Amino acid sequence: MTDQIRLVPLARRQGRLVLKCARLLYEGFKESHPTSWPTPAAAKQEVIRATRKGKIALAALQGGGKVAGWIGALPAVDYPGHVWELHPLVVDPDCRGRGIGTALVLELERHIRRRGGMTLWLGTDDESGQTSVSNRDLYPEPLRELMAIRNPGNHPYAFYRKIGFSLVGILPDANGPGKPDIFMAKRLG
Repeated sequence: MTDQIRLVPLARRQGRLVLKCARLLYEGFKESHPTSWPTPAAAKQEVIRATRKGKIALAALQGGGKVAGWIGALPAVDYPGHVWELHPLVVDPDCRGRGIGTALVLELERHIRRRGGMTLWLGTDDESGQTSVSNRDLYPEPLRELMAIRNPGNHPYAFYRKIGFSLVGILPDANGPGKPDIFMAKRLG
């Protein structure tokens, strides 16, 4: 990662920064996950939700204030204090491969550990056929299929594995027939 990137907390009162993060979220997901944030307004609402009390949101800024990426996390309702969900992470396509996503995740982990969190989990959908578990029926043994996962389409699960996340589950057809959600988690202690 270049030394020109600064990681900063993201707050709702930072109107211009919120709008930049929303634009990046919308643009970053419109091709691979078009229903996640189908409009810039929906993306803005997601950024605002990420900045609410009790949640964590961080932005990676380049010189001149350009947003290179941002990340959010929220405490898991069923496991208060112990488990957090990473949601979302987006890095500007022009900035990928420079360690920005890794830096954002590592800084997020630091914030969660300070709050007593022990596990960080995420769901990484495959709605566009990037993995071997997409576009097919995973029953009757979804976990067997998950254990044999391949990544011909450069799905983000490989990035998460590289930084220490483990495959922990799969929900077949979560986003429609043949479009699973792949669950990953990482111990923070």
